[in-house]
Amino acid sequence: MSVTRIASRYAKSLVDLSIEQKKLERIFEDVTSFNEVVSNRDFYLLLKSPIVKGDKKRQIMASIFEGKYDELTMAFLNILITKGREQYLPEIGREFVKQYKAIKHISTVTVTTATPLSEETIEAIRQKLIDSNSTDEQVQIRAEVDADLLGGFTLEFDDYLYDASVAHKLNQLRDEFDDNLYISQIERR
Repeated sequence: MSVTRIASRYAKSLVDLSIEQKKLERIFEDVTSFNEVVSNRDFYLLLKSPIVKGDKKRQIMASIFEGKYDELTMAFLNILITKGREQYLPEIGREFVKQYKAIKHISTVTVTTATPLSEETIEAIRQKLIDSNSTDEQVQIRAEVDADLLGGFTLEFDDYLYDASVAHKLNQLRDEFDDNLYISQIERR
């Protein structure tokens, strides 16, 4: 079974259980916090390591998260470790956030520009996206800066990419010249 399918099924189980127990928001906080911890390379490698036994991983998890996370989250982590599925926890965490946002109708949009955007511009982009009905009812915007764009912006959400950057336009122009469309028309005259 693929990692994506495994992560999706476990995340769905946790989402369903947290909704049933009316703890969705609390579990979302725990999973978001867990995802931040997983971004630590050493912790990530610990989860993926087949050398470190499940009991040791359970002790480490308890020492880090016990008392900070909800009982449901801790029980979920323990079950996954017991089943030997702890190596999928990073993917399960990302999938849980994805399913949570789908339930709450939240779209995450990444706007990349050559220079930082002002708050007014970000809010204008958010409003345009909401008005366009291309996104869900709520829009979270992650603003990133990439000087290689030269100007303009790129907009990414779901499976869409809108590239209105100067670098993209220059590449399109370069491709047109590489096709020799203009040279062939001059030679015919």
